[in-house]
Amino acid sequence: MTKKDGVQPGSRERMLEAAIGLMRRSGLGGAGINEIVRASGAPKGSVYHFFPQGKLQIIAEALAVHSGRVMAFIDRALAGESQPGDKVRALFAAFARRVEEGGFARSCAVGTVSLDLDDEVQALQPLLAARFADWMTLIAGHFDFADAARRQSFAGLLLTAIEGAYVRSRAERSPLAFVQAGAWLAELAEQAGSAAAAG
Repeated sequence: MTKKDGVQPGSRERMLEAAIGLMRRSGLGGAGINEIVRASGAPKGSVYHFFPQGKLQIIAEALAVHSGRVMAFIDRALAGESQPGDKVRALFAAFARRVEEGGFARSCAVGTVSLDLDDEVQALQPLLAARFADWMTLIAGHFDFADAARRQSFAGLLLTAIEGAYVRSRAERSPLAFVQAGAWLAELAEQAGSAAAAG
């Protein structure tokens, strides 16, 4: 394995992956520089080589990577169905599997970091809001309700339910929160879809 400037290849990627994993487990508070270095196995000196702005830069870049993966995950789940209610059921079933496969120990990194915002890291707030907005726009695009504002609002409701279900699933060590939310929201989607078709 060759080295450049004393840094092993892949150190940057390993640090980003470590940051994502730590944030999903314990939020921003659990993703300090020392924790990221320890979890990644990267040399500590490589932190400021790759991330000259320090922890906030690592966190921002890791959240961008995580967000892209979440968008792909959501898109796949919704694209597999054609009817509004089936789309919702598929989305929440996919998240139920995701949380169960993670042993009920991993949440959404954007959600966990949002709960840790304080004055010291307030600079992350616009980035977090933008990630949620991206996800809502993606979700809204999968529903053909006639009114664009209602589509966006419904997407916001789905996302709010997903983030809340993560909290319950970790506390209860069960995917039931996703299953229940998906069932109720699927009915709502069907009603909205029927109204749009009738209009």
